Amino acid sequence: MEDWRRILAQSVVKPKDLADRLGVDPKEIEDIVGDYPMRITPTVLATIKEKGDAIWKQVVPDRAEMADADAEDDPLEEDLMSPVPHLVHRYPDRVLLMVTNQCPIYCRFCTRKRLVGKPGFLKKGELDRAIAYLRDHQEVRDVILSGGDPLLLPDHLLERILKSLRTIPHLELIRIGTRVPGSLPERITPKLCEIIKKYHPFYMNLHFNHPDELTPEVKRACGMLADAGVPLGAQTVLLKGVNDDPEIMKRLMHQLLLARVKPYYLYQADLTKGTNHFRTSVETGLKIIKSLQGHTSGMGVPHFVIDAPGGGGKIPLLPADYLVNLDEDSAVLRNYENRTFHYPQPSSTPGRELPMVGAHPSWASTGNGCDGGGEHL
Repeated sequence: MEDWRRILAQSVVKPKDLADRLGVDPKEIEDIVGDYPMRITPTVLATIKEKGDAIWKQVVPDRAEMADADAEDDPLEEDLMSPVPHLVHRYPDRVLLMVTNQCPIYCRFCTRKRLVGKPGFLKKGELDRAIAYLRDHQEVRDVILSGGDPLLLPDHLLERILKSLRTIPHLELIRIGTRVPGSLPERITPKLCEIIKKYHPFYMNLHFNHPDELTPEVKRACGMLADAGVPLGAQTVLLKGVNDDPEIMKRLMHQLLLARVKPYYLYQADLTKGTNHFRTSVETGLKIIKSLQGHTSGMGVPHFVIDAPGGGGKIPLLPADYLVNLDEDSAVLRNYENRTFHYPQPSSTPGRELPMVGAHPSWASTGNGCDGGGEHL
């Protein structure tokens, strides 16, 4: 058995094991685990500092999961957009291929709580049907492997899928969505990296929600993937009591960049049954984005999105007050310091002066040679 499989087998999966490790009363969570499985890897368990902290909330079952019984199991209507089993075709040029229901950890806020934890991987016949569908749909140029977590597949099964996808001429990009680097870093092996190198262009979206998740071992795993030429993006879910604080979110974004991972999406929590206690207001997310923009590198500011209920897809949101006014002459803009500026439209009268509102900061008025054609920070 490979080392990572042995480590995965040491995960906490039973309520009585959680009682031994964290002092949780197993009777309090037995019915929850019966509906929504639990798995906490040794890596994640080691990052829990105290009861109720940010890591605890993400992985330890909570009675609140049983409170919103009237909510939907599939609020994004993925099942209705599945033309063949395990494949979701929501957007015109890309599809989601769910290759397993297994995960290294079972997030208590998971969008697919209805599916995760069930045994088995994508069977050969199911893969063949998905490949046939993709061959017939030449508009698809991008496939995202998801689940569950694709990196829990054994190397030979993962490579079988990647090799099959690369036989489709119009399929340009392959992506994987995974929480493995942050929860089971031992899975990122030299052999895995060598397999991935064969199938570029290949991207990974990693799931991180709190700066404490980025341990030295986790950063090392991210570095191995980056060294294998894999562009890494981070997907973060905005979670009440976990990361709904501007300073925590800034720390997370900084740590991600240090790990060579580009913040990509910040998701508003979905309306999935059993997750209502994690939801924040939409205003909370907008305030966090505003606290990042201008106050840290643009590379560290993710897209804030809501995956619209009813299958509407991802809808990006920005604070509403950046564009103050827009007419045929100019756009009036507000920056991160709450100062306003006029930007003239091309149709404006040549030579007409449009005032800039707000004093220049001292460092911007010293003639440093930068202008609108320079590099943006």
